[in-house]
Amino acid sequence: MNISFLLNGETVALTEISATTSFLDWLRETRGLTGTKEGCNEGDCGACTVVVITPEAVQALNACILLLPQLHGKAVRTVEALGQGVALHPVQSAMIDAHGSQCGFCTPGFIASMAAAQINQDEDHATTLAGNLCRCTGYAPILRAAEASARLPQPDWLRGDRQKLATMDLQHEQAYLPSSSDALASLLLAAPETVLVAGATDLALWITKDLRNPAPLAFLHQAKDLAQIEENDDHTRIGAMVSIEALRLWAQTPLPHYSEMLRRYGSTQVRMAATLGGNIANGSPIGDNAPALIALGAKLVLRRGANRREIDLETFFLSYGKQDLQKAEFVEAILLPKLGASLYCYKLSKRFDQDISAVCGCFNIGIKEGYVDSARICFGGMAGTPQRAHKTEAALLGQPWQESSLETCRAALTADFQPLSDMRASAAYRQDAAYGLLLRCYLESQGRAVNLRGVNA
Repeated sequence: MNISFLLNGETVALTEISATTSFLDWLRETRGLTGTKEGCNEGDCGACTVVVITPEAVQALNACILLLPQLHGKAVRTVEALGQGVALHPVQSAMIDAHGSQCGFCTPGFIASMAAAQINQDEDHATTLAGNLCRCTGYAPILRAAEASARLPQPDWLRGDRQKLATMDLQHEQAYLPSSSDALASLLLAAPETVLVAGATDLALWITKDLRNPAPLAFLHQAKDLAQIEENDDHTRIGAMVSIEALRLWAQTPLPHYSEMLRRYGSTQVRMAATLGGNIANGSPIGDNAPALIALGAKLVLRRGANRREIDLETFFLSYGKQDLQKAEFVEAILLPKLGASLYCYKLSKRFDQDISAVCGCFNIGIKEGYVDSARICFGGMAGTPQRAHKTEAALLGQPWQESSLETCRAALTADFQPLSDMRASAAYRQDAAYGLLLRCYLESQGRAVNLRGVNA
């Protein structure tokens, strides 16, 4: 595979590279740029964060789970080139002034995350830095450094990198770098065994942790038509390559509870890489998107060649690890109906930030004149697939929307699920938690305070 990208302002053209080489390994071992550190090698600690620039966005990404072909047609800045010549970047100076570095191992990753946040004018530092772990400073001086540098001018190199991207000759166009959904459909018809790479936040772990060598791979980041959110009269069409971070930002107004849950989906670095289509196609029973989308009545657009079929998202998950996806077929889009939904989403996990759910509960309950008029309730972590609580929904319909009605539905909720016990939670905990989340939905709908740390704590 042949690719071209900008590295610290210079064009890099690579030929016959391995599609499974991580950018972190290449940076350190081939280019000798060792400022970017390897910590966890699975996208959790942020020590390897780099700044990735496209004409549309500036992203902080984890280099350890970023495969080299994903950089084709993009620009990257590592910690060595965030400053201007011999001058430090403002966030580097602020870290020095605030004494934000002790052992220094995590510092390059913090600097890269802060530099990207400064460019994006994102001053929610507790969120943008949640994916950067430090064992020395206690974070307070790092947050002070981020605050001190947040509103300073953007670096001059940003404009220069984007100008070079606009004139870059991407002559190495190949089948396994499809530029559109049409090209992807043709590729899969010709080679249906191809493994699709969207954000690689899961697939890269097959390589770094399981030592697998998946092949052949197709990298989808150039298929821009798959990365659009389109508003229609009766539904919103969300392309499969829309990132979780873009989805979170879009959902802030129409679906604030969903948006807030997505803030805990993973770190900023993971949300900027991971895609909605990848999360759905992966089919995890503890994926946080599916319960919310099923509760909203979402449909899935599946494509094979020129043919498309629409199915209810809830029918896509057949059993643990098995999805309704035919040979050479791929997830093209998710359709969300515009029903004026009042969606409540809750995620229970051992850590507040970037942790896998033990239970995820999403509730779309319509109330008319004080009575339950409609109900769609879906849980993740309660079964081998994301699953609706049909018996509970039926028990609620026609009942007054009050706490006593919920108690009468408790037996139905128990009958809906037979959860497993595992390292994240026991079956008994999950059953109690599921009811607790239903109760929380009711209390919050009545304007009652339900937590100490904001929504979804």
